Amino acid sequence: MTEDQLVEMHIDPSWFEPLESCFFRFEINTPERQAAFIGQCAHESANFKTLQENLNYSAKGLRGTWPSRFPSEAEAQPYHRQPEKIANKVYSGRMGNTEEGDGWKYRGRGLIQLTGKDNYRLASDALGVDFIADPDLVLTKEYAALTAAWFWDKNRLNAFADANDIERMTKKINGGIIGLDDRKKHIAHALEVLGA
Repeated sequence: MTEDQLVEMHIDPSWFEPLESCFFRFEINTPERQAAFIGQCAHESANFKTLQENLNYSAKGLRGTWPSRFPSEAEAQPYHRQPEKIANKVYSGRMGNTEEGDGWKYRGRGLIQLTGKDNYRLASDALGVDFIADPDLVLTKEYAALTAAWFWDKNRLNAFADANDIERMTKKINGGIIGLDDRKKHIAHALEVLGA
C-alpha cells in the first residue's frame, strides 16, 4: 500500500504511517486483508474522517436503533438529541460499564469504534497504553488505527478477509450486518486500488 493508493481511495495520506505500522504488527499483509480492513474502517469512520461515535439521535432514531431501551415515544423523548445522556442509558450495565458516566466515557472511538470499558481495558492491556485513564487517546490517528487493528486481530478477522466472508466479518465488528452494502463497496474499491 502507498500514500497515492490511499488518496485514490479518498483517504487522507496522513493515515499511511499509522496503517502501515498496524498492518505490519497484526499481519494484515495481503491486498485482501488490507482491503477488508480499510473497507470496514471506511464504513465505520466515514472514510477515516469521524473517529467518535455520533450519538445525536432524535427520539424517533432512538426508537429505531434501540427499540428495547426506548419502547415508546414517551420514553425516548427525554433523550432526544442528548448524546451524553443517550450513551449513559444505552451502554449502562454493559461491556464493563458499571459506574455512573461510563457509557459516555467509553463510547465508541477510533476506526472501528472501540466501545465499552471492558474493550478499553483489554486494548490497554494488549497495547500497553492506558486508555482507561485517557479514552480520548483513541481519537488520535495512531491509536485509532492501532485499537482497530488490535480488535481485528483479537476477533481473527484476517481469516474472514482471506475467505472473502464480508458478512461474518461485519457481524464480528458490528454485531449485525448494518451497512453491509456500503462495506462491500468500500472493500471492492480498496481491492481494485490495491491491485488484488
